[in-house]
Parts: sequence; structure tokens; C-alpha cells
Amino acid sequence: MKIQLKKTGSSAFTLIEIMVVVIILGILAATIIPQFMGTTQDAKVSAAKSQVAELESALERFYIHMDRYPTADEGLKILVDPPANDDGKKWRGPYIKQLRNDPWGNPYQYSFPGTHHPSSFDIWSRGADGADGGEGPNADVGNW
Repeated sequence: MKIQLKKTGSSAFTLIEIMVVVIILGILAATIIPQFMGTTQDAKVSAAKSQVAELESALERFYIHMDRYPTADEGLKILVDPPANDDGKKWRGPYIKQLRNDPWGNPYQYSFPGTHHPSSFDIWSRGADGADGGEGPNADVGNW
């Protein structure tokens, strides 16, 4: 003799149960994501500081070989490409593999003589806003 049991309930999730899970996930995301928002900006500032230090070191190596810093007209490009004049004989570069933009996509700035270092040079990134000065994420990152 066979006994058959009737299924009275459904084994699927109800709309209410799915909505409760979605709301819980939304609350978790709303509390966790803001903690990581500043992390990206901090990483960009750290990368800019590192790249400024790398460029500063390359400029010092250039100075040792050439007995001078690059002029404002030559800029940082001279760390990759030799000068066209007779100084090309002393040039022992390239001093860096490639001249990259800062983490915000803007070129690094260079001045000789520098405002902050009158006897040598200033090199800086203009920060997130791409303009000199600023505070917070827009602050300049330089060798000063």
C-alpha cells in the first residue's frame, strides 16, 4: 500500500523575503563603501609623492652628469631625450624610462630656479583640480 503526501507549500522565496535581503545588502553597502572612498585619493597622493621623488632623483643624476639642472624650456622631457646642442655629449640618459603624467592625468610641473628651492628646482603635481595651490585632495604634491 502506497501513501502519498500532498505538498501544501511552495519551495520558492516570496517577494517579501527577497526584498528583505536586498534591503539588508543595501544597508551593508551604505555603511561599508564610504570607508573606501578616501582610500583612492590617499593612494593617488602616495603615488604622486613617489613619482615626484623618482623625478627628483633623476634630476640629481642629470645634474651630476651635466653640471647643471635642466632649464625651464628643456623641462622634464630632457630626462628622456638628449639635448640637441653640444651638451648631448655629456648626457648619459635616459634618466627615466618614460615621462608619465601624475595620477590625475596632468603633467608634472618643473621650475628652475625653484620658488621653494631657489638654489635648485621645484617639481610638483597640481593635485586633483589641476591648478596650483588648493587644499585637501586639490593640494599640490611637491618636493618641498
